[in-house]
Amino acid sequence: MDLRRDVFQAIADPTRRAILLLVATQSMTAGAIASQFDTKRPTVSKHLQILTECELLKKEPNGREMYYHLNPNKMKEIANFIEPFQKLWDDRFNKLESVMKNYQKKSKS
Repeated sequence: MDLRRDVFQAIADPTRRAILLLVATQSMTAGAIASQFDTKRPTVSKHLQILTECELLKKEPNGREMYYHLNPNKMKEIANFIEPFQKLWDDRFNKLESVMKNYQKKSKS
């Protein structure tokens, strides 16, 4: 798997995560995306550039406008990478929950 470090740096930024959520259900122009934030358009454009370079977003022209949308293949690649860690933490939380329940039972008796 060829996941570059910058993919994770890209999704570490809260503004970029918000952009990913915005375009998750529909393609949007840079202007439409920028209108959702209290920041200048060049700042949003920089975020879009980073997300596009990381292949998290794709951009496609439609007339004179450029529309941004999620790259489902890259998102799936990230999800596949993270899945084993999620299972590990789910197992640990389940064990912790079991320990806490046993502790509560012992405390009540």
